[in-house]
Amino acid sequence: MSRPMRPVRLGESGILIEEGADGTIYARSPVRLGPYPERLTDRLAHWAGLAPERLFLAQRGTDGEWHSLSFGEAFASVRRIGAALLARGLSAERPVAILSDNSIEHALLGLAAMHVGIPYAPISVAYSLMSSDFGKLRSILDMLTPGLVFAAQGEMFARAITACAPAEAEIVLGEPARTVPKATAFADLASAEATADVGAAHLRTSPDTIAKFLFTSGSTGVPKGVINTQRMLCSNQAMIAAHLPFLTDAPPMLVDWLPWNHTFGGNHNVGIAIHNGGSLYIDDGKPMPGRIERTVRNLREIAPTIYFNVPRGFEALLPHLRNDRALRENFFSRLQVMFYAGASLSQTVWDEIAELGFATCGERIGMLTGLGATETAPSAIFTTPETSRAGAVGVPLPGVEVKLAPVGDKLEGRVRGPNITPGYWRDEDVTRQAFDEEGYYRFGDALRFLDEQDKSKGFCFDGRIAENFKLATGTWVTVGTLRQAFLTAFAPYVKDVVITGHDRDEVCALVFPDVEACKSLCADLTAASSVGEILRHRATRKTLAHLLAMFAQEAKGSSTRVARLMLLEEPPSIDLNEITDKGSINQRAVLTRRANEVEALYASSRPHYVIEAEVHSFADGSE
Repeated sequence: MSRPMRPVRLGESGILIEEGADGTIYARSPVRLGPYPERLTDRLAHWAGLAPERLFLAQRGTDGEWHSLSFGEAFASVRRIGAALLARGLSAERPVAILSDNSIEHALLGLAAMHVGIPYAPISVAYSLMSSDFGKLRSILDMLTPGLVFAAQGEMFARAITACAPAEAEIVLGEPARTVPKATAFADLASAEATADVGAAHLRTSPDTIAKFLFTSGSTGVPKGVINTQRMLCSNQAMIAAHLPFLTDAPPMLVDWLPWNHTFGGNHNVGIAIHNGGSLYIDDGKPMPGRIERTVRNLREIAPTIYFNVPRGFEALLPHLRNDRALRENFFSRLQVMFYAGASLSQTVWDEIAELGFATCGERIGMLTGLGATETAPSAIFTTPETSRAGAVGVPLPGVEVKLAPVGDKLEGRVRGPNITPGYWRDEDVTRQAFDEEGYYRFGDALRFLDEQDKSKGFCFDGRIAENFKLATGTWVTVGTLRQAFLTAFAPYVKDVVITGHDRDEVCALVFPDVEACKSLCADLTAASSVGEILRHRATRKTLAHLLAMFAQEAKGSSTRVARLMLLEEPPSIDLNEITDKGSINQRAVLTRRANEVEALYASSRPHYVIEAEVHSFADGSE
């Protein structure tokens, strides 16, 4: 039976390759990057003039209804707030810091700051609300020296503000807090008069003006402030539109939860709405129990034309798509493309979503992905529907130069172009280390050609350079590839895994389990059963041992065979840098903090809670 792809207008795709004598490979798009605006808010002004009544942003109110803002209303508010910010003498040395989550107020404040040349920094909500010591928030604010700190919900953020906000910074709140009595109301900023100074300040900005600071944590856990210029943001939107020109054919419709302190949500997705005159419905859900239901409600009401998510977002949405016909019919009704980033999407999840789409609308909906980073604005490499599959990252976008440089037995991906950051705020040493001698930004990801016989298909992911290690035999272990294979094989019982084995004889694994999925195996447990009881239960351990044995049988050698695993009761800690606020595991931090657990995996007399592939019985006698 024919399975037609839903027709979507895409740009010319291809790749031009040059090879150096030392094995270095240079690649770029055959398409030249076209013109792009000097400032992102130039596009906001454009749509405010061309389509002032068109919906730009919408969010759920406390009444449960959608509250919206048009392009005309948004630009008028941006100019008024911009005037208020100018009156406060803010600058790159005294920027705006935003602590709270996605909201219309957040968007207006950030756009107003950019419009008049004042950088702003959206900061992870987790650093204020999930951290016990505010360590990362304090580090960021110390580095930024903000002149204004904003939070939409005063009471919610009062502890973080009291503990970390600089004494000289003005505090602005959307809703008041009793413990922050001297705060300015956001409404006061929004009611300022838009003077001629606003237009003059806007004209003084240039493509090199800092638009925002986005913070990302490296292996040390110390947040790095990535400088994002106007050139980065604007050129990247032109690159995306060149690869996905259907975005320019009709205003895109987005329903999106991705946090704006990350480049995917804040630059890529918000930028698509602004650049192309689209409408963005702020999804108040998240891919977690108790919050995914809000996403489902929103997607039942609003049909997106393009849908972005991270893999765990698609995984959380899948059972609802599977069981809710009304959701499926609305979700797929106008959808032209789906897109994931941030991690690898399981091929199993990918295939089922594709099947549900075809069964619902009689057409296949393309699933795209790519490779990017906070330092690349974020997009550098994109797939096409024809070349997309798990592990593929695609071809260079117009204007991006890709370099594959030999590092050991791998090729490290590096990029250069107008979308690349000039560096890290107030950190010359880290900036210098991030670029090679030709000015290419080092991704730290190994890449290879998806098809050596047809290089026009682009690249695929080949592991993280810094994560890979050698066994005692000298055999290299490609951690990223093995990790993804492990997660696929052990679904749905494993949330994440850390691979061990540096200078050891065998590969083992520290496993962060999906406790609810494991509990479903244990028929005799109750709602009051503890995490430990679930993970020690014979049914859980027998199932994991069976999957481990099957995984071992599929291994091609010692570098892909996991000999043993341990289920960890304690989830990864954000305060101790084991996990980032977007859910990415820090392999090095977990291995360091849980060194005793690693030793237990390799002890000659192993504890009974270590699960082995070779046996289906355990040291404590259970089966």
